[in-house]
Amino acid sequence: MLPPPLFLLDGHMTRLVPVAPVLAWLFLFSTACAHGNPAQDERDLQQLVAVQAEAWNSGDAVAWSKDFAQDADFINIVGSVFEGREQIEQRHAAIFSTLFKGSQAKVTVRKIVFPQEDIAVVDTTHEVTGHSGLPPGVRDTEPGLLRTRMRYVMQKRSGQWRILAGQNTDVKPAP
Repeated sequence: MLPPPLFLLDGHMTRLVPVAPVLAWLFLFSTACAHGNPAQDERDLQQLVAVQAEAWNSGDAVAWSKDFAQDADFINIVGSVFEGREQIEQRHAAIFSTLFKGSQAKVTVRKIVFPQEDIAVVDTTHEVTGHSGLPPGVRDTEPGLLRTRMRYVMQKRSGQWRILAGQNTDVKPAP
């Protein structure tokens, strides 16, 4: 014997309303509201990258590192790993005062993917000019231009996007 179907009475108690469609509508409505605004998130991520490029161009390691999470990891173009925002900031302060002092970066966001609503993978291309040298093993992609690909993993925490991890890879010159 099957159990009787579940029903709710509407406000006037004049007709029966099936529970399943009401619950389905509530679920879909709450799910749509929970996803936030992907277009706004993309704009926020684009802005974060733009602010970081401005900080590079100013040689400001504090501003360049400010959107990293406290426990972030960063892998630079020679494979060195920096753990935590403080170490990331210190390393960038060092390069902004030596090899990359006065350099300029043009950063283009290539792709943003949201594997979850609060997680973003952001792929960028960096074109750096005006550098006085490069780390051992790194060569300009073209004369006077170092091109790199940066991949960030970001998470939205308390309404703010934070960089959890970054990896920078140099684009090798054409043979």
